[in-house]
Amino acid sequence: MELPGKTVWITGASSGIGEALAHELSARGARLVLSARRRDELERVRTACARPDDHSVVVLDLANPASLEAAARDVLDRLGAPDVVVHNAGVSQRARAEDTGMAVVRRLLEVDFFGTVGLTLHVLPAMLARGSGRFVVVSSLVGKIGTPLRSAYSAAKHALHGWFDSLRAEVHDRGVGVTIVCPGFVRTPLPIHALTGDGAPQGTMDRAQQRGLDPARVAHRLARAIEREEDELLIAGKERFAVHIARFFPGLFRRLIRKARVT
Repeated sequence: MELPGKTVWITGASSGIGEALAHELSARGARLVLSARRRDELERVRTACARPDDHSVVVLDLANPASLEAAARDVLDRLGAPDVVVHNAGVSQRARAEDTGMAVVRRLLEVDFFGTVGLTLHVLPAMLARGSGRFVVVSSLVGKIGTPLRSAYSAAKHALHGWFDSLRAEVHDRGVGVTIVCPGFVRTPLPIHALTGDGAPQGTMDRAQQRGLDPARVAHRLARAIEREEDELLIAGKERFAVHIARFFPGLFRRLIRKARVT
């Protein structure tokens, strides 16, 4: 895929990987639609991008199905089907399963899974009618392995893998592709907003996250994955070896993960 002139819709574009990706893709010539809940932060990102007048801001809330429908209708009416939708928005978790109330579990699934699937279903028919398009799903290493303090978050990411793997198989011959991205620790504000057991944000930065990859590095590699139309991208530090250990030595992985530093 050649990015110049392509329309790319990024959710979670107000900070972290989404913000870095906006800078990366605008520099590569893409026309962006930037979405998140905070308009002022989205406007800040837009004006800092190359050619800011080529980009637009659409506020949405993944936990609000009505806002997803309205956002999709706005984008489709103004710009037609986007060439790429980057599902980057989400919320994480920092609590043991036993301490996490069902309301918090449902909130995590609503944002990280149902909201992402809902927005996809609003856009998918237009992509199929045109015969081209790509969904880029920013998952996590915990979409492949479960770790302490991430039970509902990991469940949502595992669900995304299952749903989008199935979608990829169904629509491949109709011109629509799927890229699933699995970052490890990335230096973003995600832990600050992560939900604790009662639903309150953690409010602090994890040490592991603070030592993680630069979001700009992740965005650069993610942009290349879009251009190459890759099916899956795993980008992480040494924590990436956990995925391979879990696959080839599951018993060893289960022993190691019990004591792993995940914050």
